[in-house]
Amino acid sequence: MANNSMQTFVGVGQAYPEKRAPEIRAEDFAEITRAYLAEKAEEQASRCSQCGVPYCSTHCPLHNHIPDWLRLTAEGRLREAYELSASTSTMPEICGRICPQDRLCEGNCVIEFSGHGAVTIGSIEKFITDTAWKEGWVEPVNPTRDRSDQSVGIIGAGPAGLTAAEYLRGHGYDVHVYDRHDRAGGLLVYGIPGFKLEKEVVTRRIERLQASGIHFHLGFEVGRDATLAQLRERHDALLVATGVYKARAIKAPGVGVAGVVKALDYLIASNRKSFGDAVPAWDDGSLNAEGKHVVVVGGGDTAMDCVRTAVRQGAKSVKCLYRRDRANMPGSQREVANAEEEGVEFVWLSAPKAFDGADTITGVHASKMRLGAPDASGRRAPEADPGSDFHLEADLVIQALGFDPEDLPQMFGAPELSVTRWGTLRIDHKTMQTSLPGVFAAGDIVRGASLVVWGVRDGRDVSERMHAWLKDKAKAAKAQPQMVAA
Repeated sequence: MANNSMQTFVGVGQAYPEKRAPEIRAEDFAEITRAYLAEKAEEQASRCSQCGVPYCSTHCPLHNHIPDWLRLTAEGRLREAYELSASTSTMPEICGRICPQDRLCEGNCVIEFSGHGAVTIGSIEKFITDTAWKEGWVEPVNPTRDRSDQSVGIIGAGPAGLTAAEYLRGHGYDVHVYDRHDRAGGLLVYGIPGFKLEKEVVTRRIERLQASGIHFHLGFEVGRDATLAQLRERHDALLVATGVYKARAIKAPGVGVAGVVKALDYLIASNRKSFGDAVPAWDDGSLNAEGKHVVVVGGGDTAMDCVRTAVRQGAKSVKCLYRRDRANMPGSQREVANAEEEGVEFVWLSAPKAFDGADTITGVHASKMRLGAPDASGRRAPEADPGSDFHLEADLVIQALGFDPEDLPQMFGAPELSVTRWGTLRIDHKTMQTSLPGVFAAGDIVRGASLVVWGVRDGRDVSERMHAWLKDKAKAAKAQPQMVAA
């Protein structure tokens, strides 16, 4: 049903894809929302007001052409909508699933401001590209020319690395991606649970890149299998896009007791189990919430992933302990609502003081918090409320306080690689090069833990900087006087 009219938001209400009932979806790791039917996607796309200043696009890190592909969708021109969407994003169906649209495009939709409810941009973005995959419109990368005499090495197969690999392959370079895990995708594969992002959605992207001629070296650790210097000799340019993986630890007595685990260890074990891998720490119960009272400490999206995973593993109870209130939590409000629907209890304005248990965790000693004066970031700083201590029963505590960079100069055997005081890689923001010529960096290892969509943006940006640098390098090589045999 092609629909050529737009601005129907006055008469057509906002309608997100139907969610499966909480008691049903809590039994598995499948995505919680059903797909739009084509007619519904066209109807919802037609609600776009086609405003003169598209705040949705300006607040999207990728500056996607959102009003334009909404119009094409409303008119039933899905292949054109897909091609336009894919022109600015290497993984639109992934961003459509996991971006916090309520903080980005949809949160800045003009009709949201007018009280009519935002256009369901993320769900339509997901629908467009899922349709493209079904129809066979998504093809391998077709290089614009052959530059295979120059090779690029990319360290890290997460969103930034994969995006840069795709664009650089499009320019014709010989692209090699190195990752320490046995599957490419980074946190898309091992950090984000299937109920937010089913793994087939990621693996088909990886398979497309392999079909495009990109070489993946998995289970490869820089510093163990090759030093950074050796990779620099092997390639004309390098990109470091490792992300940040070092968990921030809670500083409290008893934090080292068995049963107090790191969020990423917990999520990786769960995701590996869903792939059918052997996971001893899951099988012996160390990283499995089944039958346990679970307490997750933190308020970001990783904490939401942990509490919702624990529900699906059959935990007796799941509580989320966060030191600020609901309005000041960093995670998506939609994810909080999903978690509450699934039975998670949020203990706002609370923080752990100590962890009880001799051999293994038995409980969390916590105190209530109150919000004081704003800190350096402008957020009101939490402070302990005297005399408000309380106790929570716990058989498993998951630390989900965020991530910091690993010590890459030490890991890579490259002490000359400059870092900031936060441990992130120091780059020239104009060229995106590190302190080492021809070594670039992008994604979370530069900006700190952030959103997948920012990783895609950084990968797109750095690929253009690398392309320009490699062209200059090739031009300089051709200008060198040739040795003439005597």
